[in-house]
Amino acid sequence: MENVVLTVHLILALLLIGVVLLQRSEGGGLGLGGGGGGVMTGRQAANALSRATWMLATGFLITSIALTVIAARNSAGVSVVDRLGGSTAPATPAPATGLPTLPTYAPPPGSGQPVLPPGAAAPVTPAAPASTAPATT
Repeated sequence: MENVVLTVHLILALLLIGVVLLQRSEGGGLGLGGGGGGVMTGRQAANALSRATWMLATGFLITSIALTVIAARNSAGVSVVDRLGGSTAPATPAPATGLPTLPTYAPPPGSGQPVLPPGAAAPVTPAAPASTAPATT
């Protein structure tokens, strides 16, 4: 049922957009106000498009309300948090500043080298040069 109403809703939305775009621009904002040479006179076209706009807008509002009612029935008072299985209590207490704490990065154990893509050779680090300065005591 929900899919049928949603499909009708989307079709009405597209038709409503089309009918609104077909109407004559009264303000001439883009200078594209439609000419007088057509099958219907300007007055008849305005009445037909105005009625079509009202009918499509009414249908759009009815399907919007129907989709809201269907969604409310399907939710049945279940919280999104309950669906995910999470708890409402925070995992870590917030600091005194009120800002949440960020998780810290812990590298995998035994990793002294950077992570490389597969097949890449580890970079060679040059050995520290021996000190040539005499040791002072």
